[in-house]
Amino acid sequence: MAKTSEKHSIHSYWQAGGLIAVVILLACSSGAQVAAASGGNGGTGAPTVDPAPLRIGPGDLLELSVFDVPELAQVLRVSDTGTANLLLVGPLHLDGLTAAEAQGLIEYRLRQGSFILDPHVSLIIREYGTQGVSVLGEVRKPGVYQVLGRRNLLDVISEAGGITPFAGQQATIKRRGSPQTLSGSLSNDPAELLARDIELHPGDTVIVPKAGIVYVLGDVGRAGGYVMQNSGRISLLEAIAMAQGVNRTAAKKHTRLIRKSASGVQEISLDLKHVLEGRAPDLALEPEDIVYIPPSTAKSIVMRDAPSLMQSTASAAIYQAMP
Repeated sequence: MAKTSEKHSIHSYWQAGGLIAVVILLACSSGAQVAAASGGNGGTGAPTVDPAPLRIGPGDLLELSVFDVPELAQVLRVSDTGTANLLLVGPLHLDGLTAAEAQGLIEYRLRQGSFILDPHVSLIIREYGTQGVSVLGEVRKPGVYQVLGRRNLLDVISEAGGITPFAGQQATIKRRGSPQTLSGSLSNDPAELLARDIELHPGDTVIVPKAGIVYVLGDVGRAGGYVMQNSGRISLLEAIAMAQGVNRTAAKKHTRLIRKSASGVQEISLDLKHVLEGRAPDLALEPEDIVYIPPSTAKSIVMRDAPSLMQSTASAAIYQAMP
């Protein structure tokens, strides 16, 4: 009877042990699946991409120190040829190396020259002479901005004070050392703005162009130029509305559209009265178009030709169209 009880206990022990082992294996397998699904990025499923390491280049300012050897501490500037003059070691080519790679090279040269048996070098890049991003065009503070770590187009535009009221809807990014150019959105639509944000690299050039402008001149409430904002599109009637409409004395039937093209200057006659009444289609305007609505006097209709109208745009007031 005792033997039967003992066998039963042993059998129960092995059953419990096997059950525990199965539970542990399932838990480990589940944890591995969760980790794989999260992609190591907090469970978002998006892969983690490390930013490109910043490398030493000409013009960079370096701060060097050697542990327990304060006499070798120095601040030095990398020359145009990519070399730096170090105490004891002499000229050393550091262009293209990361800070960690440069530390290892300096430690090796100190050991190789029998200057220090076991050197421990610390190298800090205090200023980057070649790692900045140039921001040009329609921003409030054009200049070169340092890129330390991962930076996007919106980050650098914000650091440059934001865009001016006359900025276009697209920014062009030129990669350093590459013919590749990218286009980033500067739209008023937040969803599009975030979806088309671009990560910048050291040495990139960002150009924010001026938005297109259409000119409404002649017998209107507020003659001048109007920025083509939002989608960059504007119609004839929208431009007339921005100019606060036509005056009573305007000769709407003698409206003219002056348009520059590759083949030269085109002059198109329009009947604005028919467009306003819906009897003619509303035209889509292009950047630098000139819409001229003359006064009703015959002399004014004849005298203002295309060249004189194009000269008038140079002194025309520019207005920002409300989104």
